[in-house]
Amino acid sequence: MADDDLQEAQKTTTDVHHPEQGSSPEGRVFEVFQQAREGKAFEHGGSVIAPDLEMALLYAREFYGRRQESHRLWIVPREEILEINDPDLLHPPAVDRSYRSVLGYSVRDTLRATRGAVAGSQQPD
Repeated sequence: MADDDLQEAQKTTTDVHHPEQGSSPEGRVFEVFQQAREGKAFEHGGSVIAPDLEMALLYAREFYGRRQESHRLWIVPREEILEINDPDLLHPPAVDRSYRSVLGYSVRDTLRATRGAVAGSQQPD
């Protein structure tokens, strides 16, 4: 009978999946995003492993809201997070905005020339 228990224990230890795979026999991986104060941006707080969304909410409340360290929490299943890896969308082509910069204008030289012309055209009284 002890051999049966040992074989059962060995089976359960070999069935464990790594959390990066998205799910395991114990549950799914949920990512938790927290907002520290009203108006602040949400930041990734960590991950919880839970069998369903209801338990993930309870775990996230316990781990990230227990000491009033979070104003709001977002709990998202890891497999529902999408990655955008499109260079055209993330890095659009540069738009010429040289009109916003004063580097293209030689105001100082023009002002100096105008002052010189005005000073030379003045006649003493």
